[in-house]
Amino acid sequence: MLKGSIVAIVTPFREGKVDEEAYRELIEIQIENGTSAIVPCGTTGESATLNMEEHNRVIDIAVEAVNKRVPVIAGTGGNSTNEAIELTEHAKRSGADASLQVTPYYNKPTQEGLYQHFSAIARAVPLPQVLYNVPGRTSVNMLPETVARLAELTEVVAIKEASGNLGQMAEIVRLAGDKITLLSGDDNVTLPVLSLGGKGVVSVVANIVPKDTADMVSAWEEGDIEKARALFYKLFPLCQAMFYETNPIPVKTSLALMGKIQEELRLPLVPMASANLEKLRKALQDYRLL
Repeated sequence: MLKGSIVAIVTPFREGKVDEEAYRELIEIQIENGTSAIVPCGTTGESATLNMEEHNRVIDIAVEAVNKRVPVIAGTGGNSTNEAIELTEHAKRSGADASLQVTPYYNKPTQEGLYQHFSAIARAVPLPQVLYNVPGRTSVNMLPETVARLAELTEVVAIKEASGNLGQMAEIVRLAGDKITLLSGDDNVTLPVLSLGGKGVVSVVANIVPKDTADMVSAWEEGDIEKARALFYKLFPLCQAMFYETNPIPVKTSLALMGKIQEELRLPLVPMASANLEKLRKALQDYRLL
C-alpha cells in the first residue's frame, strides 16, 4: 500500500535543461530522511513545461536513482487520454511502481468523462494508478461517487485529494475506504486527512523538510497523536509559505536559497516578487533552514 510521506519532487533546471546531477542528489536526500515514495513529473515537478522526451527522461532518472528502495509514482497524467496512456506506457517500461493521474484540465469533462478517462488508462496499461483530484488547477472536481466507481478497478489503488474539502474526503473513505487509499494532496490539511482515515500525504514541503514530514506521518501511524500534532503545527507556517505564490515557485526558491539547486523556473513561471521573497526567507530562517 502506498502511504507515508510521499514527496512531489521538483525538477531542477540548469541553463534551460534538466539538471540531472542535482535531481539525483535531491532523491538521495529524500530517501535518507525517511520519505516513503517519490513522485517525479507532478505539478511540483513542472510537468506542464516538460516536453515528452524530458518527461520520460525525468521518470527514467528517478527510477534508476531510487533503485527500488522506495516506490516511484510517475506523474503521467494529461488532458489528452491518448497522451496519458503513452506517458504511462513509458513509465511502466521504465520500471515505475505506479502512475499519478491528474483529472484532465481545461477540457472540463463530466463525471462520466472522468470515469472513462481513468478506466481507459487502466485498460491500456496494467499499472497501479493514483488518481489526482485538484480542482483549483483543473477546473473539474471528481466527486466521491466517481472515485468509488473507479475504486472497483484493480489498477486504481489510491487518490491524492487536493480539493481542500474534508467532507468530500470523508465521503470517499465512507464509500470506498476498503478499496482505495486516501492521500492528502495539501500539506496544510495532512493531519485532518489522517484523522479521517488517510494514510499519508503527497507533499510539497517535504522537498525542504523531508524528515519532519515523514516523522509526522509515522508518529500518527504509531499512535503518538501528540507528537504528530506538534510536528504538524511546527510545519504549518512553512506549508503556508510554500504557497505565497504559485507552486512550485516558493519551494524551488527555497531549495535554491538552501544551496540545493539553481534558482531556475520555466515560463510562464517567474521568480518571486521581492516582498514575497523576503517573507519566504524569514519563514526559512524561522525554521532554521537558512
